[in-house]
This record gives sequence, structure tokens and C-alpha cells, in this order.
Amino acid sequence: MAKRNKIMSEEILDQFKYEIAEQLGIKNKIETQGWANMTSYECGKIGGKIGGAMVKVMIRNAEKYLMENGKL
Repeated sequence: MAKRNKIMSEEILDQFKYEIAEQLGIKNKIETQGWANMTSYECGKIGGKIGGAMVKVMIRNAEKYLMENGKL
């Protein structure tokens, strides 16, 4: 069960990173060039946004997941 929760957490975090990248206008670059070709500045902008609002969004996503799966 712990392994499943870790995988779910990683998927949610990845989804959140792409949401932030879309807001910053760099999602297309990530999808076409990959994370390895992003500048540290671009990755830092994503990380900064995640750190600022991550808990709120992670809770919202977890609640949504639990409601959709009948566990809340």
C-alpha cells in the first residue's frame, strides 16, 4: 500500500508541475525538449510556485482522488 501511495503522490506532483509550467508558458518547451533541456531559471520558477502553493493544491487533489474513488 505504501508503494502505491508513493506512486500516486509522484503522479500528482508531476501533474502539478505541468500545471505550473502551463501557467508560466513553458509547458510546450518541456513537452518538446524534455526536462533535461530546461534552464535552471525555468525549473526554479516552477519549484518556487510549487513551494508556495503545493500544500493547498496537494490537499485539493487528494480530496478529489478520494471522492472519486469513494473513500471520503
